[in-house]
Amino acid sequence: MRIFNPILVLVILSLSLGACNRTKVQENVDVDDANLGESSNGSGANSSGLGTDGGTSGSGLGLAGGDGDPLSKRVVYFDYDSSSLTAESQLIVEAHANYMLSNSGVSLVLEGHADERGTREYNLALGEDRAKSVAKLMQAMGVQAGSMRAVSYGEERPVALGQDESAWGLNRRVEILYGN
Repeated sequence: MRIFNPILVLVILSLSLGACNRTKVQENVDVDDANLGESSNGSGANSSGLGTDGGTSGSGLGLAGGDGDPLSKRVVYFDYDSSSLTAESQLIVEAHANYMLSNSGVSLVLEGHADERGTREYNLALGEDRAKSVAKLMQAMGVQAGSMRAVSYGEERPVALGQDESAWGLNRRVEILYGN
């Protein structure tokens, strides 16, 4: 016969509840901020060389299609500790800005992410800076700030769980998500 250990149950329960409360999200960042995209985080060093084959969010909007088309890519990647857009990322952001300009009434969410290195607070700020970099370029091309919303998830929503450069590189990103 097994003996019920209430202390063990309490410890397991408290660990489970603690893990549930871990996610901290910084939302509704004002993308019309005067300091939009300015970051003291970035070195803007060399490109990571990672592909930008982003997800399929918003695919029902009739966005252009082939793999070589920048508009078909919904994720832009960043170098380590940087919120500066690479040349390839700029092409993707410009394509989405042109789409926004041609399709009034469409809105989007820019989700900023970071890899697991650094504190949660630092990574939330870095994710915000990355989302603001994308928004700043779109605004410079004429997209209205009111049609975009920046959200930072920091390190809390990784797409790759490894602990090497290939995984970290995939987690340093901004996802471009369309909505109405």
